[in-house]
Amino acid sequence: MLVSVIIPAFNEEQTIGPVVEAVRALPIEKQIIVVNDGSTDGTSKALEQLRQGHQLTVVHCQENRGKGFAIRSGLPYVQGEAVVIQDADMELSPADLSELLKPLEQEDIQVVYGSRFMNGRGNASLRNFIANRVLATYTNLLYGCRITDESTGYKAFSAELITRLNLTCEGFEFCPEVTAKILRAGYRIHEVPISYFPRTKKEGKKLRFWSDGLFAAWTLLKYRFISKTELFKNTAQDTLR
Repeated sequence: MLVSVIIPAFNEEQTIGPVVEAVRALPIEKQIIVVNDGSTDGTSKALEQLRQGHQLTVVHCQENRGKGFAIRSGLPYVQGEAVVIQDADMELSPADLSELLKPLEQEDIQVVYGSRFMNGRGNASLRNFIANRVLATYTNLLYGCRITDESTGYKAFSAELITRLNLTCEGFEFCPEVTAKILRAGYRIHEVPISYFPRTKKEGKKLRFWSDGLFAAWTLLKYRFISKTELFKNTAQDTLR
């Protein structure tokens, strides 16, 4: 199975190289797509060096639009049968990617989330752990599902499903939007445990704890009542908005 790995990156010059090399080293058939989301540091230069002598698709956004827009910008380049979202910050280890993909080999599973909390708190701070459990519980109540980590950065999909979804996200609301629309469309989210190595704001973490959390909750609520006719694109050639 050819796997397309989309890596959205914004000002990740220190970690983009190790992430790409770690994905390259995995014993799977893969296509690596890095979306440079308007970086202003040395990320662009690092990507040019990584491309030398290697097969690597690099998509450059003219300005920083956010993680959601970066992921959507990478989807038109997908060639694989499966799509994995891999963050560029090394909080989630590429070593877990193979386990994330295994459930997709079953015909009845089209979505897999890598859960940071299936086996407890792990390396997460108490505040982060509680906030994520609250968000997961909120998702379960809204959609009648049973997941432990809605906002995980490690998500895998069948390419046929993720490329058809009508996504409009710009920033970190990619996670709640894709979760909501997948559940609303009737698909089940399968989870596997993954490792988690959180970084601090000083180390480059970009997620805003309270504002992004509240926006995620609002996004989940908003899409709970969306018409099912709006879940998928009208044509396969829809352009980014």
